[in-house]
Order: sequence, then structure tokens, then C-alpha cells
Amino acid sequence: MTYKHTLSQYERVALVLQGGGALGSYQAGAVEGLLSAGVQLDWIAGISIGALNTAIIAGNPPEQRVAALKGFWNTICTANFSAGLTAPFTQWLHNANQLTRGVFSAFEATRTLFEGQKGFFSPRVPLPFMGARAPDEVSYYTTAALRETLLKYADFDLINTGNIRVSVGAVNVRTGNFVYFDNQDTTLTPEHFMASGALPPGFPAVKIDGEYYWDGGLVSNTPLSHIVDDLSSKDTLIFQVDLWKAQGALPNNFLDISERTKEIQYSSRTRMVTDVMRQRHQNRQMIRALLDRIPAKARDDVCKEAAALLADDARVNIIHLIYQDKQYEGHYKDYEFSPETMQEHWNSGLVDIEKTLACPSFFELPDSDEGFTTHDVHRISSS
Repeated sequence: MTYKHTLSQYERVALVLQGGGALGSYQAGAVEGLLSAGVQLDWIAGISIGALNTAIIAGNPPEQRVAALKGFWNTICTANFSAGLTAPFTQWLHNANQLTRGVFSAFEATRTLFEGQKGFFSPRVPLPFMGARAPDEVSYYTTAALRETLLKYADFDLINTGNIRVSVGAVNVRTGNFVYFDNQDTTLTPEHFMASGALPPGFPAVKIDGEYYWDGGLVSNTPLSHIVDDLSSKDTLIFQVDLWKAQGALPNNFLDISERTKEIQYSSRTRMVTDVMRQRHQNRQMIRALLDRIPAKARDDVCKEAAALLADDARVNIIHLIYQDKQYEGHYKDYEFSPETMQEHWNSGLVDIEKTLACPSFFELPDSDEGFTTHDVHRISSS
């Protein structure tokens, strides 16, 4: 039995894309593998860079998605100013050993801090240190170029009228509330996706309908819970592509502490979500067992109260892909946008999804007693 046969058992196939800046090309590689395998997506939900990838995927027909993703990533991984001047030096560093490869990455990340990235963000000059300003005027960088890049590589009419449900998360700056912009009830524009990736103080807040929004990763860096809270009784297969891993080595210097802090802050809370799902499923089983013990004449009234709890008994299978750090990478890996590193991330995502699709047992529909399951090809290979 192959994964193609088991996929037909699911009523919905969803894609969940976490935030993680420059690491987001790993998601693009995974998506290329899914598209090459003929996997059809019904729902895409993203946060931050995952939201930007979501716009490109949903904003193109299937046969154009990989080309659009490549165009988008090649654009935003181009240096604003110094690419031609530093090319010989960076090429030498890239082709050397792991130590100099790390120097290359650190150099490229430092260049990004000073220059920004073409088609994405550039330094705000002058910096607004004095005087009261609106939230969309206070940041180290401006992101006006990102809007034009999104319009170039994504068709927003298709995003709003296509057959893929789209959800992106952001945080209301005034209220602190986490919100999802969803094409089922909102006409999505570039601003909605930019808001999901507006991480302060680097990027400015984005104004939408009189309110200002920041990066959704400030509250939750993965939209997994948004999907599992709205299963609508549909058996669902979820491809969750994460850019930060929850488990990591103990830090032994300040730079390691910075990297580990990001991993803890931005890693997916998949275990928490699956624990909640497990408890819900156990509760439903207990309610059904209790109903069987209630006399028939008294059961009708009780059933009305229990109906809501029993209504959504969908089965869920989460296919988890987590980016695995390279030896040379440091705390700056989420803003190291060099074309060489982008391609390495992309290839890693492609390899990981191909390995995942080569495990047909991963895609079997959970039985009704189990209710849900999760699979991770890296967890298998490390055990």
C-alpha cells in the first residue's frame, strides 16, 4: 500500500507553516516535494515567513507554485547593495571547510543586518529615535519592497477565490489578542501576510482596518491549533513543517544561549496540542460509554447536552517535518539570507519530504479508538 492510496481516505489535507525567517526556504523545498508527489492541499495556515510562503503557494495554480516559490526566494535572498563587491570573498568562504563555512554565514548575516534584503526589507533612514510616531513608523527596517514582491509572485484574486482555505496569524498591537485572517471571512491582501511577519522592533507594524498588527509568532509560532480546533468532523491529514526544534543541546556560551532561546520561544507546541487532542478523544469515549448505561427514556435529554461534545469525532494524522540545524549555523540562522544557504535549506526540505513519503505507514488513517497520531521521519531515524 502506498501513501497515494491512503491519502484518499482523508477528507481534508492541510499544510501548517511555522515562522523562522531565512529558514523558510526549507518549507519551500518540502512543498516542492509534495507537489511533485501530486499531493493536493485543501487548507494552508502560516505564521510569519510561513505566511509569506502561504501567499505564494495559494496565489498560484499547482503547476506554477514551485517556479513562483523559487522566484520569491531568489528575490529576497539577493543582497541590497554589496552582492557584486563581496562575491569572490563569499564564494571562497562557502567552498572551504566547516569553520570557514561558519564565517561565511556569520558574514552574510551581518551584511543583512546592515543592508537588508532586496525585495524584502531595507534599513530605515533616519531611525525614529525622537518624537511620537505611529507604530508603522517605528522600526529598524522598512518593508515596502515586500508588498511589491508579494504582488509579483502571488495572485491575490486566486488566494481569495481559489479552492484552498488560507489562514495567517497576527497579533493586534493595541489589544494583544492573537487573530487569524482567513479567506473564508476576509478578503486577504498583501497587508494581511505582511502583518503576520511584522516582527518588532525590526519590522514595522502593519495597519489593517484602523488597527495595527505584529508578527503572530509573538504569541504562537505555529497555526496547528487553529486547524485542529476547526476539524468540522472531517478526517484530516496535516503536514506540519517547522523551522525550530523544541529539543536542543545545553548552551555553554552567550551565543548558544541566544540560539537556544529562539528555539524554545519559537518551536512548535505540537506535544501540547496533541495532548489536548488525546484528552478530548478520551472524554468523548467516556461520554459514549456513559450514554450506553443511561436508560433509554432518560437518554434523549442527556444526549442533547452531550451532542456538542460528541459532534466532532474527526481523526487526525500529523506528519511532522522539523528543520535540522547544520553544523556551521549559529544564532543568526534566521536572518542569514545568502543564496547558497537558502538553496541548502531548500534541498533539506525536499530530502525530508521525500524520505517521509517513502514511509507509507505514516499515512494510514488512525483507527477510531486512537483518534489521532503523529509521525516524524527524524524521530524514526534517531531511535
